[in-house]
Amino acid sequence: MDLNLNDKHFVICGATSGFGGAMANQLIDEGAHIIAIARNEEALVELQSKAFEQVEILCGDITQSETINELKSIVGERYLSGIVVNAGGPPARTFVETSLKDWDDAYQKLLRWKVEITHTFLPKFQKQGYGRFLYIESSSVKQPIENLILSTSLRLAVVGMMKTISEEHAQEGITFNVMAPSFHNTPAVDRLVKKKADNLGISFEEAREMAEKNLKLGKAGDPEDFGSLGLWLLSEKSSFVTGQVYAVEGGNVKSTL
Repeated sequence: MDLNLNDKHFVICGATSGFGGAMANQLIDEGAHIIAIARNEEALVELQSKAFEQVEILCGDITQSETINELKSIVGERYLSGIVVNAGGPPARTFVETSLKDWDDAYQKLLRWKVEITHTFLPKFQKQGYGRFLYIESSSVKQPIENLILSTSLRLAVVGMMKTISEEHAQEGITFNVMAPSFHNTPAVDRLVKKKADNLGISFEEAREMAEKNLKLGKAGDPEDFGSLGLWLLSEKSSFVTGQVYAVEGGNVKSTL
């Protein structure tokens, strides 16, 4: 299927690893132009080396206002087709292991900056009469996952925001959707596996094997497969889809919604 992404411009947050990395590489392969954002400058330069003419880089913490403002300046007056709103999450903890500071930090890492980047670029999309906001969250918004009290709580707030603004701007050519992954081969999952290993007093490898056995499909997800759905949601082909949460989780979520 031709998604007509050639020469389109996209912003990819968290572009050097995990889901952001998978989508960045696939967009490059499709001939799109990307502004890749991450904190690891070396990884950004490596990504850019794959296609200098298609990749601009911004080294910074996208959860901070100064980076969002710098991104706005880089985009300038150019036509922008979409933004992948994506960054790392808070540490894996149970409720009793959290402090109020943990909750304040989680608000910044998971919600506040997403409100800010949406506020920043929504007027551009309104002026264009077109745009794609794609938020990368977690399947815990469908079904809670152990040790992810901070992530689950604040990501649910993102879903509430996304659903509401999708209705407020439904007739403006702008779509808002969430992708909600579960156990994939990403650094974020490795941190969760380590937490489980520490809690059970077993090795990382044993904890990972246990987690994969509990998946209905019996294996971890591939970020590249995840990215292919993301590209469709960023494309013109998804024009009739907005306000939705796509759980990409190997069949373990029991919810029918």
